[in-house]
Amino acid sequence: MSELINRHLASKVEEALQISRIVNIVGPRQAGKSTLVKNQLPIAEYLTMDSDSIRNSMQVDAYAMLRSITNNHKTTSLPIALDEVQRVPEISLAMNRIVDEDNRKGQFLLTGSTNVFDLANSGDSLAGRVHTLLLRPLSVAEIHNAGPCRLLDAVESTPETIISALPVVKQYSRTAAIELILRGGYPEIRVLDDRQRIERYNGYIDSIVVKDVPVVSPVRKPDMLRRLIDQLAARTAQELNMTNLCNAVGARKETVGSWLDTLERVCLIQRLPSWAPSSAKRAVHWPKLHFLDTGCASALRNETQASFDFSANPASLGSMLETFVYQELEKTLPFVGSHWRLAHWRSDNAEIDIVAECPGRSLALFEIKATSSVSSSDFKSIDWFLKDGPGKAYGARAVGIVVYLGDQVLTMGPRKICLPLSIFWSY
Repeated sequence: MSELINRHLASKVEEALQISRIVNIVGPRQAGKSTLVKNQLPIAEYLTMDSDSIRNSMQVDAYAMLRSITNNHKTTSLPIALDEVQRVPEISLAMNRIVDEDNRKGQFLLTGSTNVFDLANSGDSLAGRVHTLLLRPLSVAEIHNAGPCRLLDAVESTPETIISALPVVKQYSRTAAIELILRGGYPEIRVLDDRQRIERYNGYIDSIVVKDVPVVSPVRKPDMLRRLIDQLAARTAQELNMTNLCNAVGARKETVGSWLDTLERVCLIQRLPSWAPSSAKRAVHWPKLHFLDTGCASALRNETQASFDFSANPASLGSMLETFVYQELEKTLPFVGSHWRLAHWRSDNAEIDIVAECPGRSLALFEIKATSSVSSSDFKSIDWFLKDGPGKAYGARAVGIVVYLGDQVLTMGPRKICLPLSIFWSY
């Protein structure tokens, strides 16, 4: 049995319940949504649509059932928790009637592996009455019982003296970093040994294809979809070349495009858009593809610690580390002060792995290096971007950051710093 890990998102859910009639927690299967709701949040009653009897009752008369339950718990002011709501998408119409009749905040707390209000047969989007939050797999900070990483707050508030705003970084080893990448963030799977973990992650993908994907969109060729998922795992952190991907899978562009949309909606992959200043055209139209979890991706690639030995192909670790850093950075976004957006950028002259931008036009440019040492040459693309590229208009509002597998915070000139990977679990 895996150890219960407190989730950072709990505080955000509690805040959302104070301002919204319905709070909707969306996240991949087995990411810990049910555990979060039952163990960290105050609720009046918990109902799961995985129960045949409850699901059947909801399908027959969801309004009557929900109205009866809410009447029983009105005096508690606690939400009714409904788990796996995507299995009964028609439930949204019943909730619509109830929250229109009663505008109290925090009436329902929903969870699902896809957003029920995006489904064609849900009947109602409940726009303006529902607050949706994404629960990702465990962050490395949660695994280490640390606070949310607020690196981007430091970038925004003290670009000239960013190091003074950073915590003392935790010590770690290259082996420990690779272990974090391989295990991933799914609570029940990450604690298994290599063989069990690879088997469970493969079974996990099979269950998504069979159970989650058909809820969003019918699939006539599940074997081909499964082949696509394996290809996406092999291509994590790469630009999404649709022609090459279609050829590898043996499917038409329209089909693959539709499947990519569906896999993003069931929280298996994410597409990182290309960045451009608002007054310029995009240098690259293709997004980058990132798997949502490196543990799952590495299992589909059949990788273990031996796969990342010093004698192995360094490109393999490089792509997995880049996806790991992107996902960890993305998991910090709900907990920083400003609304940051992430992208990637490439031109004929340079490439930036991750470009983070906030409304005040602050930029954080991230390069990820799968090495334990760094030098000024690792800032080559960042230097070009800021001096001769589209970032020159940002001036002192831009910071260049190289994340690497070493253990020291280093400076390489004004607003250029090197950060150990452990920055993500040092707060």
